Amino acid sequence: MTDWALVRAEGFAVPPDRPIIDLVAELSGMLRSPDPVVRDGQAYATLATWIGQGVLAPELLRELGDELAGRFADPEIQARTFAPLVLDAIVSAGVFEPAWVPPFERWYVAEEDLRGYDAKLGWLHAVAHGADLLGALGRLPAVEPVEMLRLGVGRMLTPTDHVWRDLEDDRLGYALAATLTRTDLLETDATGWLDPVARVLANHPADGVRPEVSNTLRTLRVLYVLVDRGVRINDSVVQVPHRELVRDKLADVLRTATPYFL
Repeated sequence: MTDWALVRAEGFAVPPDRPIIDLVAELSGMLRSPDPVVRDGQAYATLATWIGQGVLAPELLRELGDELAGRFADPEIQARTFAPLVLDAIVSAGVFEPAWVPPFERWYVAEEDLRGYDAKLGWLHAVAHGADLLGALGRLPAVEPVEMLRLGVGRMLTPTDHVWRDLEDDRLGYALAATLTRTDLLETDATGWLDPVARVLANHPADGVRPEVSNTLRTLRVLYVLVDRGVRINDSVVQVPHRELVRDKLADVLRTATPYFL
């Protein structure tokens, strides 16, 4: 076993005494750990650093991505929610397999454990971690942007008893905004994905606002600001190509639930 705390303390230098494939296999296993120090502070931090630095060859990243795509069906919540974080790093590094998308989509809409932080397990953050991968895929030319926009709608509108409290709305709003920066997105597609949201928000419940409605409204308000101001991607601020149309559509949708929205 490698002393991963020491690896982190030494700036994530690759240990020279073991093959890199064995090191990655050990780190991948650690991503399932219920111990947040092991999972988040050591395994994820090391893998994200190595992937970002180009330490891992594309072939190894594909193998790791295949393994992580299978984690979306894992019985352990921490295993499921840390899979998209590392897949985001892999996709952002330029390695992508279309087979990773369907299991991610199935998990992201269906995940019921939406806790952000747990006192024992640490950060779980299914909505936020999934949003990070959604945004990375949404910017990828090999993925249809509308597919990711609709996935975001599915996550927002899926019935839940959990009100997001750990900036999940910000992370998902950013992912949707980043997807909307795609220059190949047609005008109708840039606004049409919001139609299901408008229909749900127009049906005001008599017994109070459902958690998923509250989550949706806060996410769309974040999105409105980003569409209006621009989306920071890496070191640049990128404008949404159909900015005025999308902004007006968002205002119309929000107004169905909150008539005082300008």
